Amino acid sequence: MSGLTVKRLTEIGGRRVPFLRWSVVRMLVGMPKWMREWQVGDGREEALAQYVVANARQGDLDDVIATIDRFCYEQSVMINIGDEKGAILDAAVRRTDPKLVLELGTYCGYSALRVARAMGPQARLVSIEFNPANAAIARRIWDHAGVGDRLTVVVGTLGDGGATAARLQSEHGFVKGSVDLVFVDHDKNAYLPDLRLIIERGWLHPGSVAVADNVKFPGAPKYRAYMKDVEGIEWHSVEHSTHAEYQTLLKDIVMESDYLAR
Repeated sequence: MSGLTVKRLTEIGGRRVPFLRWSVVRMLVGMPKWMREWQVGDGREEALAQYVVANARQGDLDDVIATIDRFCYEQSVMINIGDEKGAILDAAVRRTDPKLVLELGTYCGYSALRVARAMGPQARLVSIEFNPANAAIARRIWDHAGVGDRLTVVVGTLGDGGATAARLQSEHGFVKGSVDLVFVDHDKNAYLPDLRLIIERGWLHPGSVAVADNVKFPGAPKYRAYMKDVEGIEWHSVEHSTHAEYQTLLKDIVMESDYLAR
């Protein structure tokens, strides 16, 4: 099926409608597995890696990003940040000019690619991923894009009792005030406790930025309520109104927050 045919089948009145795509139906059916393992369960994550290697120019970061977007529009919807919201992340990275970025939730490595394109050549990103298979896929895609030397994935979770946080400190240079930007895009229930752990560890500094995806859909209400409660005291936040990944029917919010450290 051609890309134009897919586009016509999944649009109504010029709006991209996700529910008309079979890959979305499969994702909804596989939701229990997805929430446990952070893979949809139909092999789309591995299919993405193979598609990128087969179709994107090796060493061409822009082409790898564009190829992933094409896969998500024409083959299978993925749960990465996507192109529309990705532009918001790009702008936050350029504004912050980070030297060290912490990402919570690697998935297949798409958002890290966008960060790598926007951050300076001496900057680096460390991403935490719960699923080892996702981490391996991300590494393959990063290496194909030629940025694997600046992006690191650590298999684990900040909610594991301190083991992963200890690794970040002992192996990856996470010290007091070292983290300039945090991108939050993993288990929505972990957004707030993980941010609090990062604050307690002292990794942030005044001016550090936290960018959180999916604040409205599927939603991170406790994180959003916390940011509103501490507005102007500990954080200053802006909510970017946008859409959920790769469609224009479901609304979403990307929250961008500057740390005031008071």
